[in-house]
Amino acid sequence: MKQQEFSVSIGGKEMTAVFSDLAEQAHGAVILRYGETVVLATAVMSKDGTKNPGFFNLSVDYVEKFYAAGKILGSRFMRREGKPSDEAVLAGRVIDRTIRPLFDQHIKNAVQVIVTVLALGDEDPGILAVNAVSLALATSEIPWRGPVGAVRIRQKDGALIVNPSKKDAGQDTIAGQAEVFGGDNYDYDLIVCGKDGNINMIEAISYEINEEEIVNGFNLATTEITKLENFQKEIISKIGKEKRKIEKKELSAESLALFNENIAPKMKESIFAGAGKKKIDELHNIWNTLIAEKFPDMEDDGPEDDHFDNEVNRILHEEAILNDKRADGRKMDELRDLYAQAGGFSKMLHGSGIFYRGGTHVLSVLTLGGPDDANTINSMETAEEKRFMHHYNFPPYSAGETGRATMTNRREIGHGALAEKALFVVLPSKEVFPYTIRVVSESMASNGSTSQASICAATLALMDGGVPIKAPVAGIAMGLMTEENEPFESAQGKNPKYKILTDIQGPEDHHGDMDFKVAGTKNGVTAIQLDVKVEGVPVKIIAETLTQGKTARLQILETITKAISEPRKDISSYAPKILVMTIRPDQIGMVIGSGGKVINGIKDDTGAEITIEDDGTVYVTGKNGSAEKALKIIEEMTHEYKIGEVFNGEVVKVIEVGAIVRIASGTEGLVHISEIGNFRVNKVSDFLKEGMLVPVKVVGVDPERGRISLSIKAISPDFIKAPQSPQA
Repeated sequence: MKQQEFSVSIGGKEMTAVFSDLAEQAHGAVILRYGETVVLATAVMSKDGTKNPGFFNLSVDYVEKFYAAGKILGSRFMRREGKPSDEAVLAGRVIDRTIRPLFDQHIKNAVQVIVTVLALGDEDPGILAVNAVSLALATSEIPWRGPVGAVRIRQKDGALIVNPSKKDAGQDTIAGQAEVFGGDNYDYDLIVCGKDGNINMIEAISYEINEEEIVNGFNLATTEITKLENFQKEIISKIGKEKRKIEKKELSAESLALFNENIAPKMKESIFAGAGKKKIDELHNIWNTLIAEKFPDMEDDGPEDDHFDNEVNRILHEEAILNDKRADGRKMDELRDLYAQAGGFSKMLHGSGIFYRGGTHVLSVLTLGGPDDANTINSMETAEEKRFMHHYNFPPYSAGETGRATMTNRREIGHGALAEKALFVVLPSKEVFPYTIRVVSESMASNGSTSQASICAATLALMDGGVPIKAPVAGIAMGLMTEENEPFESAQGKNPKYKILTDIQGPEDHHGDMDFKVAGTKNGVTAIQLDVKVEGVPVKIIAETLTQGKTARLQILETITKAISEPRKDISSYAPKILVMTIRPDQIGMVIGSGGKVINGIKDDTGAEITIEDDGTVYVTGKNGSAEKALKIIEEMTHEYKIGEVFNGEVVKVIEVGAIVRIASGTEGLVHISEIGNFRVNKVSDFLKEGMLVPVKVVGVDPERGRISLSIKAISPDFIKAPQSPQA
């Protein structure tokens, strides 16, 4: 095997890149090692772009291999990897969002990036994957404006940690699934990617930390990213391949004249009609029809579409920069009209919330369940149960389109996970609220940032359902317009003119330079996500955006708390009831029984669900009194009897020396013949019969033998009457 190795120290640990002929057919390939975690990244570009789907055709796959964790996973009947886990999908999205802005969008050739996790140690494979992809692309012949770097920054007890290992961080992954994050372990956790001192991708969860503290993490991230860039540039200078030249098709003079005559005069009117993308799309359709009529032999992948989009982009930027003008006429820091409603959708639902921000409308629905309803995760990296889930759906009608409505796509998984992180921070602990919580957010109408509207609607649903969250959470999407043809040179170099936009909607989302989503409470930030269309954004502008976003977030929170000021005191009558008790760990086996016979019998008899944890905590879930009935049975089974306790028992057996009396389900004691009455009893059956109810008092307990001694006369001396002497 031919190979070359290069190393750099990041976060006090060595990262090694290995280039070999192992995957020699790929246009770019690298094996990247960090600790004992190893990933392989490959990049390939198609020979031509004749089958282009009409947009830049980039696909990113993050592939988890069970063998990487040294485990035989999967189901009992399928012992090989299946569809990607949510964690894998989200890790792939992080890579995609980082590298996509650095491709020239006129490229019609397909580009595919595949990351395979080969070995899973204590270091995060997701962070490693971004850096590996950067090296694979940057050293290949594929035209790309990298390299980029990626790091993870965590603040714990006021100290910043670079690329925390699992020992530092617990079992969390780049996907950021909320259940695996632990607020007791750290203040915030950032995944940051960027180049040239700027940032182009952020994923973050924060435990209501203020914006200023989080900016400190971004500053440290850019320093570490610069080290990674310099490391990669050195490698590129030694082994990098010459980039392919892909010609950009120019608009013909005839097409340009047709555009200037028929379309250009109507552009501003369509863009600033205040109708989102509707009028723009109508004008775009007119342009496509004109082209088809005038030039019927023109290729489908010509530059005409790009020219229309570029003109919309140019006009939006110029008007924002020069005239503080937005597509719908709002001020730069002005929110659209807000509406919030808690409940009122249907009594059958455990909780619901409706939130409007302009033309973006979301319905969120809460469902509560018992501990057994938790989502079991058994992936390459994690084996756990999630008690909180947020799922997001974006049906085609919400965008006024037709399409498939039954498949969950990567975007829906990503938006659902972002809201899940933002809300997880304020959820009550299992000890306080033992329910499994699922919130589903349905995008009903979309005109910008349904993901952040989902956070708002989900907050309303949680409070409507009586979930005692620590504080309401609101989310806002912030945008950016920078001066045309004046890219950011670096955080220290010249900055172009720019405008930060609050609450971006359709055209600003599609044509703007940044989609900065930030969620939080009145006390601080809970989640951040950043995507850009430029090469990167300086930390200075990110800090300004956070400040402007906080003002908007507080306005939204006012609207939410006017609809419902605090969580309702009681959960819905349609939700199951959960009762909690604690038994001794050595009693668990008794309650479960051989092969689960006892506990399954209780479930069958009562209809309740029962969950017993290793520490002896018992959760009983049910409706219509079933939980109470099951709990009573378990309480009776595990009750530790003490001398002096009084019961009404049933005689179940009469024996020569006394009577066996059942005082609880599964618990019996002996009333000795001497404890029946205040007189001499010669024959027990003369006074006690099977089925007879008698008052008894505990007079003796032998825990080693499991025996309980009972007395009738000690509690009720006259209950058993002495026989009358025969009259003379």
